[in-house]
Amino acid sequence: MGVTTDRATLRRYAGAALPLVLLALLVGWFLYAPPLSGGAGEPLPQVDVSHTTLPDSETVRLHVVNSGPEAVTVSQVLVDDAYWDFTVSGGQTLAPMERATVTVPYHWEPGWDLGLTLVLSGGATVHHTVVAPQPTPAIDAGLLGDLALVGLLVGVIPVGLGMLWFPAMRDLADRWLHAVLAFAVGVLGFLAVDAGFEALEVAESVPGAYEGHLLVAFGALGTLLLVQSVGSGRGSSPLGLAYLVALGIGLHNLAEGLAIGSAYALGRASLGATLVVGFMVHNVTEGPAVVAPVAEGERPALKHFLALGALAGAPVVLGGWIGSAAYSPTLGALFIAVGVGAILQVCWEMGGMIRDRGRLGTATNLLAAGAGLAVMYATDLLVAL
Repeated sequence: MGVTTDRATLRRYAGAALPLVLLALLVGWFLYAPPLSGGAGEPLPQVDVSHTTLPDSETVRLHVVNSGPEAVTVSQVLVDDAYWDFTVSGGQTLAPMERATVTVPYHWEPGWDLGLTLVLSGGATVHHTVVAPQPTPAIDAGLLGDLALVGLLVGVIPVGLGMLWFPAMRDLADRWLHAVLAFAVGVLGFLAVDAGFEALEVAESVPGAYEGHLLVAFGALGTLLLVQSVGSGRGSSPLGLAYLVALGIGLHNLAEGLAIGSAYALGRASLGATLVVGFMVHNVTEGPAVVAPVAEGERPALKHFLALGALAGAPVVLGGWIGSAAYSPTLGALFIAVGVGAILQVCWEMGGMIRDRGRLGTATNLLAAGAGLAVMYATDLLVAL
């Protein structure tokens, strides 16, 4: 009986492995003896500029990646249509998916656009424009301290101020408490939609090899499933949902920190200041969304409020550090998409909580959700100014 069972198990494993083995043989045959090699043609080279750094007024650095299937060689560099000396880290030939830094010793003027062109060995050209260049600040303790202070002003303090509405929320009748939850859903829904558009916009600048739009979809859906798997083990705990809300907002605020950090890294301090003021007002409305799930029932301990505020607001500091030191469109698009996925999952959870406590689609709840959207749109205009 045992031998028969073993043979049946072996047949099942063999049957499961057979399609994979045949697929491997098919791919190997196609790669080593391609049937279409006679008229396939040569693949086109593709080199993308991820970002630019300007350490001083005498140096321009282009950070590039070879997104094509074949190795490419950078033969010449033009600056404003004039050939210029250059060096490439690791050599002028880039293997597929290899990154490199092209350094050009060129004296540039702040505020005057720079037009750069990479000429590849086959004659193909890669054009890149540096708009209103400004010196890239050195990453030191002073810059990191400034960004940490900005992160506190933008993330932790505004979210904490918004959480101070918690005592007033506990005095509300059930109908109005459900409306507050619906308002929080409107706030989070707006954040998800707004960040989704931003992620798709940033994805346009992602090097082709990384498939920016697919990266956004993977980041959003993957995070949604990950947060759902984490939340599935917490039962129906309001405190657990509050932590999920804080996590979703924190991931969104991580992307906000990237925007502020990259603004400072580009030397655009005025842009950074504008973003700071806008985000301060914008993020106050996120505080009620964090504490809304625990506004009914037993009051959590103070340590939970401190942890919720830190989880929702502190990622702005981390995002600012990352944005100032290593910002790239690929990283930015992924982080924003992660925030979108987390927030969408939290919206679903909060909608379920309202449904379990009463009716989800009442006029009061719908109007409250609409009010959340309207308030976030109004405060978002401050960021866009």
